[in-house]
Amino acid sequence: MTTQRKPSADATRRNEASRRAILAAAFELVQEVGYAKLSIEGIAARAGVGKQTIYRWWSSKGAVLFDAFLMLSEQPDGGGSALPDTGDLEADLKAVLRATVEELNDPRYDEPMRALNTEITHDPALAALYAERLDGPMRELKKQRLRSAQRAGQLAEDLDLDVAVDMLWGPLLNRWLQRNGALTAGYADSIVETALNGLRPRSG
Repeated sequence: MTTQRKPSADATRRNEASRRAILAAAFELVQEVGYAKLSIEGIAARAGVGKQTIYRWWSSKGAVLFDAFLMLSEQPDGGGSALPDTGDLEADLKAVLRATVEELNDPRYDEPMRALNTEITHDPALAALYAERLDGPMRELKKQRLRSAQRAGQLAEDLDLDVAVDMLWGPLLNRWLQRNGALTAGYADSIVETALNGLRPRSG
C-alpha cells in the first residue's frame, strides 16, 4: 500500500508563485497583442514556465484570463468587498456605479474584459464558471446592499432584487459592450436616479 506525500511548503510556495506569474503574464499579453493572438505558448514564455504547467491547471487561454481577473479582484485580507452602506442608498449606488464607469474606461482593463466577455459567450463551461465564481458572488453583494435598503424602508418589500440589480448595472455594461454612448459619471448618476425614482410622472 502506498501513501501520497503532501507537497512541501516550498513546493506550495513555488506553485503559487508560478500561478500568479502565469495570470499576470496572461493579463499583460492580452493588452499587448489582443485576445486573438494570445496563446498558451506566449503566456508560458512570458511567465517563465513550461506550457504543460499551464495545461495542468487550466483548459484554455480563456480560463487563464478568467482566473487573472479573479486574482485582480482578490482582497488583501481574503474577504469579500461589500458595497458601501452609509444609510444613503442613492449616494452609495452612485459611488459604486461611478467606480464601475472608471474601471470600464480604464484602458488596462478594456481589452482583457472584452476578450473575457467574448469567450464566455462561446464557451458554456467558462460561462458557468464565471457565473459561479464571479458574477454570482458579486450579484449577491449587490442584493445584500438592496436588502439593507429594504430593511430601512427605502425600497419596496416585494421588490424583485435580481431585476433591480439588472436595472442598475445592466445599462452600464450594455453601453460599454455596444460602444453606443459615452460612459460618464453623469450617466451613472442618471441610471441610479431613474431606477430609484421610477418612470412614471411624479404626482403633485
